Amino acid sequence: MLLMDRVFRRHGILPNQLTAMDRLAYVGGRGMGALEYAPVSSYAPDSGTDVELVELGEQARALFDGESEEVPPVLANAGSTGGARPKVQIYLHGGDPHGASTRAQPGFTPWLVKFTSESLPLGHEESLCEAAYLTMAKRAGIETPEWRLIPAARSSPAIAGLALRRFDCSPAGGRYHMHSLCGLLDADFRAPSMDYEDLIKAGQILCKSPAAGQSQFARAVFNLFALNQDDHSKNWAFLQDDDGQWRPAPFYDVTFSPSPHGEHATAFVGYGSRPPLKTVKQLARQANFRGWRQAREVIARVLDAIGEWHAVASDLGISAGTRALMGKRLSQAYRQNKGLLSA
Repeated sequence: MLLMDRVFRRHGILPNQLTAMDRLAYVGGRGMGALEYAPVSSYAPDSGTDVELVELGEQARALFDGESEEVPPVLANAGSTGGARPKVQIYLHGGDPHGASTRAQPGFTPWLVKFTSESLPLGHEESLCEAAYLTMAKRAGIETPEWRLIPAARSSPAIAGLALRRFDCSPAGGRYHMHSLCGLLDADFRAPSMDYEDLIKAGQILCKSPAAGQSQFARAVFNLFALNQDDHSKNWAFLQDDDGQWRPAPFYDVTFSPSPHGEHATAFVGYGSRPPLKTVKQLARQANFRGWRQAREVIARVLDAIGEWHAVASDLGISAGTRALMGKRLSQAYRQNKGLLSA
């Protein structure tokens, strides 16, 4: 939105003059999911060119931090149209950050690259911490996007960006239809309007699979113990394949994000925090586990993975201060919820 508004302002158009149709026309074919919008706005950037990703990341950071008012055309072309962090949608050859492109080319794959800012809760360690969470989630048996860290320019206060291979794009170059939970259920993602019980039910009905509910249960438990409390309904999505079959999208936007009041955006059968054992057992029944013992094994696996926080964070170069601060909060979350391992 920041980039879009800057581009329109450059043409003498104020943000409050824009309609939703104006914004969709600006997005054109550059949004997430299979939908494209036509005709494309005459103010939208051109088809793009080859770029140096490190330089592009520094431009995005400087603009986001208010150090620059200028929107380079290549950044306007690659800039993402959503989220709370500076990011770009880009094409990489084999995941190599050198010789990136803002347009599709043979041998290139689409990636979403998130950059950092001093104003973010975890500052310039935001990408490192999200990478650590993705590592722990994968070790817990949860499907995550393919990712890699992109080193920042030496002259930049930033450390690294996080590149995520776009899961809404097929290996053949096509696009999968993607639908968020808030879009499916017409929920307001800005408000705590959903429950994990709703997520599990919606996933089972849409995907026609008990495994979908069990997958969402594991993610709910991970969010509970890992303090990912920004788990609103826009951070849950589903993908449809060419045969019309739906499946949960990989676990995304997962990181350390405790809310000011210690409450999750998505509740646990009505509880925003510290759900009692009977409540989580209810979620497990809804998720079609054979019994509580099987669900408890999932909880134990998640806890084992989160227990590797210090080792994972150290391997990724997260500072000792951040490791200690987050480790203390994770230990507190464990103490508050360890009763869920009961028989």
